[in-house]
Amino acid sequence: MGKRDTFRPQPDLSRSAVPRYLQLATLFRRRIDSDIWPTGEQIPTIDDLVEECGVARATVRQALGVLEDEGLLARYRAKGTFVLDRRREGLWCNVQASWQDLLTARDDAVIKVLKDQLVDAPTGLPRELGTLAPRYRHLRRQHWRENRPFLVADVYIDAALAKGLPKNAFTTLTAMRMAESLPDVQIRDARQTITIGGADIETATALELPLNAAVAHVQRVAVDQRGVVIAVSNGIYRGDVVRIDLKLK
Repeated sequence: MGKRDTFRPQPDLSRSAVPRYLQLATLFRRRIDSDIWPTGEQIPTIDDLVEECGVARATVRQALGVLEDEGLLARYRAKGTFVLDRRREGLWCNVQASWQDLLTARDDAVIKVLKDQLVDAPTGLPRELGTLAPRYRHLRRQHWRENRPFLVADVYIDAALAKGLPKNAFTTLTAMRMAESLPDVQIRDARQTITIGGADIETATALELPLNAAVAHVQRVAVDQRGVVIAVSNGIYRGDVVRIDLKLK
């Protein structure tokens, strides 16, 4: 049976505008994912969780109910609440660290285009890396594997150059592969920035995640031989499947 850690500090749930039961659901989900609450074992009682977290019983019950609905917990009358055995695949989605790896799409992934439009150079693109093109083709794409989305990305390709790409490029190629495939283009510089955050309501919906679930924000930028930013990808990956491997030596 899971036991309350008497050395664990009480969480301060007043620091966020997110409802307390959702904050607790995120906390408890992380304990399951990190095996603090192991599969098949009983978690602490509601009274223990009330004492630990400093909230009402109804709040704890709501949080546990969220995890029940997600198939993570099961409550049994007169026995308690137990962690269910989820057949998770683990961390299979590698965020690549080399240019060559970024050019390779996952064979078992499906790309769905949610939006396709021409836009002026949007604000927020990394001007310090190069000159922005006058117009971009903006693609909002959702990447799926085994019937669930794992990545949603806003991709911007130099509109004039994008005319040279075949139509199927937008549903089969990674953003950097599209940049590499542009006619008469040589990639002079390419950068990748990774930050970790929580899913807002739009991201949670697009990736079929709970609100505030962990996600990885990955921005990739490609600059051509003229010094023009020809491709930008602002991607958000599910945190429960992503891994980052870096060769240090």
